Amino acid sequence: MGQQDLGSNVVEYGGARVIVVVGIMLATLLQTLDTTIVNVALPTIQGNLGATIDEGAWIVTGYIISAVVIIPLTPWLQLRFGRRQYYATAIFGFTIASMLCGISGSIEQLIFWRVVQGAFGGGLIATGQATLRDTFPKAQLGASQAIFALGAIVGPSVGPYLGGVLTDNYAWNWVFFINLVPGTLAGIIILMRLRNPTEPRKLPIDGIGLALLAIGLGSLQYVLGQGERDEWFDSGVIQLFTATTVLALCAFVWWELHTDNPVVDLRVLKYRSVWSGSMLAFTVGASLYGAIVILPQYVQSILGFTATLSGELIFLRAAFIAITTIPIANLVGRGKLDARVSLGIGFMLLSISNYLQCLDTTSVSTFWTFLWAQVAGGIGLGMLFVPISIAVLSSVPQNIAPKAVSFTALSLQLGGSISTAILVTLLDRRSAAHLSDLAGNATLRNPAVVDFLMHKFPVAQLFGIIDREAVTMAFADASMFLALLSLVLAPLVLLLRKAAPHGGPPQPIPIEV
Repeated sequence: MGQQDLGSNVVEYGGARVIVVVGIMLATLLQTLDTTIVNVALPTIQGNLGATIDEGAWIVTGYIISAVVIIPLTPWLQLRFGRRQYYATAIFGFTIASMLCGISGSIEQLIFWRVVQGAFGGGLIATGQATLRDTFPKAQLGASQAIFALGAIVGPSVGPYLGGVLTDNYAWNWVFFINLVPGTLAGIIILMRLRNPTEPRKLPIDGIGLALLAIGLGSLQYVLGQGERDEWFDSGVIQLFTATTVLALCAFVWWELHTDNPVVDLRVLKYRSVWSGSMLAFTVGASLYGAIVILPQYVQSILGFTATLSGELIFLRAAFIAITTIPIANLVGRGKLDARVSLGIGFMLLSISNYLQCLDTTSVSTFWTFLWAQVAGGIGLGMLFVPISIAVLSSVPQNIAPKAVSFTALSLQLGGSISTAILVTLLDRRSAAHLSDLAGNATLRNPAVVDFLMHKFPVAQLFGIIDREAVTMAFADASMFLALLSLVLAPLVLLLRKAAPHGGPPQPIPIEV
């Protein structure tokens, strides 16, 4: 079938739409997989390149810092260079950087190319989501966002499994080389088949705003990534970067609201659906990425799971995300289910999932112990992402959509970064607290201790058991934190307006006091 114009000059039909959707999905999976696929390979990378744990952490931190800085710039980049040109450049740049990461011979080279990779990858999510929105007619907004969600939400969950398989069976380099074929294919499709909604136009460069944004978000990510390692505010460096973050971001907000050509249009936040949807996306990111961080660490360090087996556990949840996403998108997109109801149920299931995870966290748990926690978490996440996207995109004009999705994408990433920083700190502090309590009870007044020593087991073995149990209890505390976070923030769904059915005509909604 040919192309038709139903309010958008880039709506596609038939085979043309399928081709464009394949390219967008490949590009989306590139970015979302890379946020987690590298994590399980870090110990191997550190060993092969002779890097310390702190140096290895920068493989992840450097990528996130550059990606977070780029995300809010994507609407401006699309207008300045054209969506097709920018999107294709970002995909090809990401793919080339992936190859250079894989052939890096030192930790310094790898960190550098990861920063470059993040700079290109930062724009893939927001650009892909806005492009899918425009590629489908308004009546199929739910379908477009369901397709996008399969990459945006399932991708991070599949990453640990895929990373484990590649690391255990091949080499760490393949967690980067795996991007080459799909990246090349996606770039060719986008370059050849995607149409620009508007022609590129010369826009003045807001150098001051760009500099303030880079300094503010870059400093924030440094604090989140290095805070616990440097004992937080006991470190003068962390104090300096925290002050820099606050001053730069405050100055950035003031400047962007007063300049005639802002690099990030903060005025889009006048739409209630955008700022409330961004807050909800922040919550989803906190739970999604937080769980992905703590679960593999727990099952590998305490239960002795291989990287592959721990990845399979998270993949179990991804399967239920995929199963849930399509029917929820259909119901919400057609107006048969209020997005707020879906979100409320989703957050409750997410809270239940993390609570079950807390109860199941012991030193003798097995793979199937976590079945119901993963099922509840998968269904819960499947009920969250698409309703947020529909509620936001159905409430803004078409020309505002790229700006709106850049805010939700940034919130999703920041939610994950802040949650991860909190959880790492929580694990460290709670492990020490539980160790102190357990060790304080490990005296000769304790019959269990006396019995252990009477069997002539070494004292060092007793300490090892105590330390293991303390760490296990800390992981349980981390899951409880995520359960409470999902529960406490669930009422935020009331901030959203009811989404218009069939992606109905955009209605600007001014901010309400």
